[in-house]
Amino acid sequence: MKIQHVIHHHPLSLLFINNPLPLLFNNKGSTVKWCRGCPRHLSGPTYGCEPCRFFIHKSCLDEHKAEVQSFFHPCPLTISVDSFEFDEYCFVCVEPLTSTFYYKCKLNCWFLTHVECALKPIIEYSDEECTIQHFTHRHPLKLVDSSQKDEVICSINCEELCCSSSSSSTYGCMECKFFLHKSCMKSIPRQLINHRIHPCTLIFMPEPFSDNCDCCGELNVTGMRFSCGACHLTLHVKCALFPTIDSEDAKEIQHFCHPHTLALVQNDEEYGSEPRCVACAQICLPPAPTFRCSRSCSHFFLHKSCYVKLPYKSYKIKHPFHPDHPLTITSLPYKDHIRTCDACCRGIDSTLLAYNCREYECKFNLHLDCIKVLASIKFSGHEHLLTLLEKTLDISCHLCGVNCCNFVLRCMPCDFNIHLQCLPSAPKTIKHKSHLHPLTLTKSPFEHELNSDEEEDEFYCGVCEQKRNQKELVYYCVECKFIAEVKCVVDEVLPLIANDRSFEEEVSKDNIAETEIQKWHVENLQVKHTKLRERREELEAKMKQLKGELADVTKEIKKTEDLLLDRESGTY
Repeated sequence: MKIQHVIHHHPLSLLFINNPLPLLFNNKGSTVKWCRGCPRHLSGPTYGCEPCRFFIHKSCLDEHKAEVQSFFHPCPLTISVDSFEFDEYCFVCVEPLTSTFYYKCKLNCWFLTHVECALKPIIEYSDEECTIQHFTHRHPLKLVDSSQKDEVICSINCEELCCSSSSSSTYGCMECKFFLHKSCMKSIPRQLINHRIHPCTLIFMPEPFSDNCDCCGELNVTGMRFSCGACHLTLHVKCALFPTIDSEDAKEIQHFCHPHTLALVQNDEEYGSEPRCVACAQICLPPAPTFRCSRSCSHFFLHKSCYVKLPYKSYKIKHPFHPDHPLTITSLPYKDHIRTCDACCRGIDSTLLAYNCREYECKFNLHLDCIKVLASIKFSGHEHLLTLLEKTLDISCHLCGVNCCNFVLRCMPCDFNIHLQCLPSAPKTIKHKSHLHPLTLTKSPFEHELNSDEEEDEFYCGVCEQKRNQKELVYYCVECKFIAEVKCVVDEVLPLIANDRSFEEEVSKDNIAETEIQKWHVENLQVKHTKLRERREELEAKMKQLKGELADVTKEIKKTEDLLLDRESGTY
């Protein structure tokens, strides 16, 4: 006879064992003598799976219910005897799982509990003793005397002092120092369905270990959270239950980009002296709805419209520009260096939000806008796709050698950069609404500019009438001497590049472009190599100095210890 039981993934056969030695062998050739459910020899009626060498007394299996429903967890629990590679703890009593049998969540939660904890009888509410059994804590919670309220803090949701003036009653466990407002107790559900942060059902879990919240990123010291076991996602109770921007009457909201709650600005005086939004850098002024830090961060203002645009599913994201580590939105400036965006090479204002990598000594950063651009343009002279960036700083084109400022094709892993107009497929002639005649791609500066009486290095674009880089290729009308920077006519240039099917053939026929790329790339790498060697020499000198200081300090410590030993022995 065979049965299917939750304790093992294969069907179990009923065996009658009188002498285990000739019957049961494991994969090493030695006999299997012991029941998986108890420390006794196998004998009598036994269920077993011979391919897995899994055997258990029928009496041990019948002793425990295959599936139970516990008061402390909303999902069904199934019996198990799996062995743990590491020490595991009961989620109810927070004690080690030392017994052979235990219950685990039938679904994807990582909830584990002792058999006795899973079957623990529920203490009903008692008017006489004012006692409540709540799923957030293993012990019954008793009404806290009003004289003790000033000394306790609500443990789960509001984390506020349970003061005697509070209109809400407070229940607690004095043994565990666990306390709850009655109002908070009623507001905490067992599970959250269709939550704004995560599509799966989130289950309330009183976990034995602290972990970081996947919304705000901070350590959860209470051990209470909402979790999705399938996705390995955990949220603070406060983050999971906090009002969202979608709530019409939300006066306070929470977002992982800032450690404090954000309060809706109620009057004009709260704006101060024209604060900037930390997301868009625009000035925050009424009547645009704006949130500000509810605590001491006087610079943190966030437009409601910008809040909606920020990601909220996780405080960590993966991005192709930095595939090795996740990136995090933060407003906290570095302490040891000025932040620079690794996409556009421009500086990042420390008061604004930006993406950065929190790995030790990994100083990768991105502007909020730069996170949106992706590598999408193919160039046969380079192995990776290139990213089109509207603005950059302090990088040189690998084809012409001129500094790149606007509309640059860039490969971040290789630090490879090309002007948009330097591409072989860049249109040689375009028409633009800013000028009557066709414009031709031409090298600059022009002779009439060099011979003019204007101040040196002041060259202007005829479209925007702003100063331009004199060495960049421009679109030019010879008849009218009209000059247009590529950035001002890019709407005409990009479609022509995208539609140019001869680009691959043009590059393959002409190997000069690839040769120039290699030349400039080698020169750039040589400069980078020199700077890195200089930096290494500085660090080696500093390490040598620190080693000397460490040796001196070690000697002083040894000398001090010897003096103390002499004093204790009476020889000093």
